[in-house]
Amino acid sequence: MRVLVVGGGGREHALAWKLSQEAEVFSAPGNPGIAQIAETFPVRADNEEGMVALCEQIAPEVVLVGPENPLLAGLGDRLRARGVSVFGPSAAAAALEGSKAWAKEQMLVAGVPTAHHQSFRDFDAAVAYAASRFDGGRQVAVKASGAALGKGVVVAQTHEEARDALEAMLVDREHGEAGATVVVEDALVGREFSLLALVSETEVRCLPVAQDYKRALDGDHGPNTGGMGSVSPVSWLTEDLVARAEREVIVPIVRHLAAQGLDYRGCLFAGLLVEDGTPYCLEYNVRFGDPETQSIVRRLGPGFAQAILDVAEGRPIGAIEVTRDAAVSVVVASGGYPGTIETGFPIDIGPMPEGVEIFHAGTASLDGCLVTAGGRVFAVSAVGSTVADARERAYAGGAQVGFAGAWCRRDIGACTKGQSASRQTD
Repeated sequence: MRVLVVGGGGREHALAWKLSQEAEVFSAPGNPGIAQIAETFPVRADNEEGMVALCEQIAPEVVLVGPENPLLAGLGDRLRARGVSVFGPSAAAAALEGSKAWAKEQMLVAGVPTAHHQSFRDFDAAVAYAASRFDGGRQVAVKASGAALGKGVVVAQTHEEARDALEAMLVDREHGEAGATVVVEDALVGREFSLLALVSETEVRCLPVAQDYKRALDGDHGPNTGGMGSVSPVSWLTEDLVARAEREVIVPIVRHLAAQGLDYRGCLFAGLLVEDGTPYCLEYNVRFGDPETQSIVRRLGPGFAQAILDVAEGRPIGAIEVTRDAAVSVVVASGGYPGTIETGFPIDIGPMPEGVEIFHAGTASLDGCLVTAGGRVFAVSAVGSTVADARERAYAGGAQVGFAGAWCRRDIGACTKGQSASRQTD
């Protein structure tokens, strides 16, 4: 099987790593880590013409689109129109991630449990609504409706904080068009987790659950990031609760989209929060999560590549083996992240302990040397017989990665706080 993985981040490296165990993998644009296991091509993920030409050149059996932006722009539609099998939804279905306001409307119609909310484009109306929720004893989360690179959510503990967030989004346009519409929703209280499902039209196959760590600092403090690490399985989740989330959050929205004639073939990612025993959907993403994927793929056995092809072609999804291993992935980041960073620092990588893989996220090759090229530079991912074992190995592997300003959270896999007061996802 020939698989083209579109994208060049840590998620794409993890996917390419897993797929390469069962298929011949190509990637565009890829990254230095992916280049060690697959042939890469310098075609940007948002270059539709270039991707069409590349598919004509290498004739992949399936194209897996990693990032959300090409899906939102219609890359999947464009390639399918050329007869290419694509793992990734249509642009119309990808609006589940591209517009939180639209996604909330679909949740209500489909009967998916979610937080009480309203959407706004007018600043004064949004401020008045937020004030009414605080007057009723609630706190609120202010969310940019569009894709804001993990920085579009503010959980406000006071009306003044909510007003400041609304002013930044609706008046100052801090997130550009992504924040031209905002969702103001009640802040729920509980633990969060991620449920990723493969969707082949109306068939669903859920992958192992994971928990990610969005806040920069230990104990879920500091600013939101793209994700500082992940763990799978999630110790506090029960099988019954996961089954309920699949039944009440994944299946209804898939059926609702199908009823509207929206063909969904790809990964559907639900960000969930459990409050008083009920799993509420905070948001949907239309692709594999990052850094959840880095841990999830470490727990998968044979069958993943065939399942990707099955989904892309709308067939029943073949079985995927899930191991008993636990996985912990720790992000090694550049100094200053998630704020201003410098790049171009040389990277030294020592020998990795047994059970450890290192996934490149923000690296580049410069004059034959590996250098930093982003905020999140690596995810050091380990498996072990327990979460504690995997965590120990992951941090031992992280100690083998060196570059100026390198740092990581020290509590990945240990802290399971995940309270809504600290993130409410994005």
